[in-house]
Amino acid sequence: MVQNVMEDIIKAIEEDRRKNQESGEQKAIAVLTSGGDAPGMNAAVRAVVRAGINMGMRVYGVYRGYNGLLNGDIKELNLRSVSDIIGNGGTKLFTARSEEFKKKENQEKAAEFCRSVGINGVVVIGGDGSFRGARALTAAGINCIGVPGTIDNDIACSEYTVGFDTAMNTALQMVDRIRDTAQSHDRCSIVEVMGRRCGDIALQTGIATGATAILVPEVRYNIERDVIQRILDTQKTGKQHFIVVVAEGVGGVRDLAKYIEQRLGIEARATILGHVQRGGSPTLRDRVVASQMGYHAVSLLNKGIGNRVVVMQGGKITDLDINEALDMERVFDFNLYKVAMSISI
Repeated sequence: MVQNVMEDIIKAIEEDRRKNQESGEQKAIAVLTSGGDAPGMNAAVRAVVRAGINMGMRVYGVYRGYNGLLNGDIKELNLRSVSDIIGNGGTKLFTARSEEFKKKENQEKAAEFCRSVGINGVVVIGGDGSFRGARALTAAGINCIGVPGTIDNDIACSEYTVGFDTAMNTALQMVDRIRDTAQSHDRCSIVEVMGRRCGDIALQTGIATGATAILVPEVRYNIERDVIQRILDTQKTGKQHFIVVVAEGVGGVRDLAKYIEQRLGIEARATILGHVQRGGSPTLRDRVVASQMGYHAVSLLNKGIGNRVVVMQGGKITDLDINEALDMERVFDFNLYKVAMSISI
């Protein structure tokens, strides 16, 4: 049984390679990373390069996002070009946000450049803004596939984005260390985590660290009820140190620390974790999901399919039309928030 499965996999790979060879013209694709960096982007790049080459394609790396297509900053990659990058944070291809690419004439310029070097498909790893660029480039005649790469987990069409797990684990480690000091001093520590307008990092980090209070932009809050009273109730049980986790989209952690000190007479300190959450070696989950998504993107391009976004839905890797994906509204897990409020006492 196992041997039969392995034989089927090998036959499928060889069939893809044979079809590309028989087409007469070798397919060429490119891969770029755009927007904020996220741990696991390198794993996705590696998967795109190796899957593409295995399918008989030439694969180019585009450096510094869409700017690379406008400036001709590309290089053909081989199997060894992506050796040993799967565990590296950041992105080997560098990244940038390109205001110039938002102009239609520059989108046409990028598409013409792709055609001039034989590139007929591009894998774009990034967030919603990067996907809008991918949609524009597809409209200009170059098939594009989006792969969600952002620590914020704020892409509505996908229940998971590459980099999210690593960012949460980094935040978890930092808050655990802060708690040690808070406990030593009978102190309240208010910690801001990243996520922009999405509270997923804050919510899950707050649960994992046993935070007394969690503030996220998706839930309307009252400082007296949702912070002060929770601290007072916890004090009655004998606990004298507290952690409050605040999402980046809420902010105001320094003012909150001052208010807690004045209101309750306990020492309070604010910490903004910042970009430490973006760096570091990606977790196993980010490496595996990035590899799956990168492979899926190349498989779509190999079939001549573009204007899609690779997503995770129901724990499975699939894909959606890019227009449908961009029109979706993100759903916050209110049930998980309810769990957090019930057990963080």
